[in-house]
Amino acid sequence: MAEKDLYAILGVSKTASADEIKKAYRKLSMKWHPDRNADKKEEAEAKFKEISKAYEILSDEEKRATYDRFGFDAATGQAGAGGFGASFGGGNFSDIFGDVFGDVFGGGAGGRRQQHRGSDLVYTVELTLEEAANGKELNIKIPTLVKCTHCDGSGATEKSKKKTCTTCRGSGQVRTQQGFFSIAQPCPTCHGKGQIIENPCDKCRGEGRVKNTRNLTVKIPAGVDTGNRIRLSGEGEAGEMGAPAGDLYIEVHVRPHDIFTREGAHLYCTMPISFVTACLGGEIEVPTLSGRVSLVIPAETQTGKVLRLRGKGMQPLRGAAAGDLLCTVVIETPVNLSKEQKEMLKNFDRSLHEGGQRHAPKESSFLNRVKDFFDGL
Repeated sequence: MAEKDLYAILGVSKTASADEIKKAYRKLSMKWHPDRNADKKEEAEAKFKEISKAYEILSDEEKRATYDRFGFDAATGQAGAGGFGASFGGGNFSDIFGDVFGDVFGGGAGGRRQQHRGSDLVYTVELTLEEAANGKELNIKIPTLVKCTHCDGSGATEKSKKKTCTTCRGSGQVRTQQGFFSIAQPCPTCHGKGQIIENPCDKCRGEGRVKNTRNLTVKIPAGVDTGNRIRLSGEGEAGEMGAPAGDLYIEVHVRPHDIFTREGAHLYCTMPISFVTACLGGEIEVPTLSGRVSLVIPAETQTGKVLRLRGKGMQPLRGAAAGDLLCTVVIETPVNLSKEQKEMLKNFDRSLHEGGQRHAPKESSFLNRVKDFFDGL
């Protein structure tokens, strides 16, 4: 077996990356694991040792380079003895298997307890469009877990000492063996902390943190939009027994505006104008977030025309140029007309159809298309 091609055993090319080798080994290991092949256990054990040995060599850069140049025996440091059934170069099978499957089965052979970092918090703030445009400083109250001042976050009384958990020996984990699988679980004695407090703090009962309400001042930058988040590092919940605190995320929600609709840096509004202004043109006042401005309406303006006020939109967060304000014109039809006004409009309409001039090109174009449609039926 010592002369077999290790790359062929794993089904990869000689130029395969470390990730490709690892994926191939994981797939084959699951396929040939003896616990999953009870009907052909001897064959499965032999195949399993073969692919495990191949991975043990090819996953190590130095051993792989030695194998590529000088062959299997040189890579294992043996003079012709051992083959695939030999020990794994000073390690063992559980080291390799734990390295590849540790994320599935609870960590490799070198697993250690982890500090229980505090949870992240999310606080939603509601802003007006004007506040989002100009920025705002807010004072907020956050109900959270803070470090216990009585024990300074240690969870122990002043004279008490922490001792290493005898069940897990400080690792915070206990392992159970099921065939070839080693499964790690939080230690039931210390609950994954790795240490036991002889005399817990009276205020926090050994957790190192207590419930409280924090007052924070938050500066909301100009240009924020709904969905934007501001991260305040270390301002979340305090960690257990002095572990690092989590983060606080300020999530922005901008309330709908009575006049403007926002899309990115641009603002949009609908602007009604009179029939006379649409015909003759004129100048009207338009509101913006920075005050009133005058807007010139060209003569013969049609409903739906968009007039742009450059730089009157929102200032983006990252210093780009300000957006524009785009005003969509809507011509308002007069209502509550008197008899005299109606008669004037009829006379005006008759005057439009005299002399053969085209005063309504869109209407004429539409009527011609309708006529062509019916003629083609």
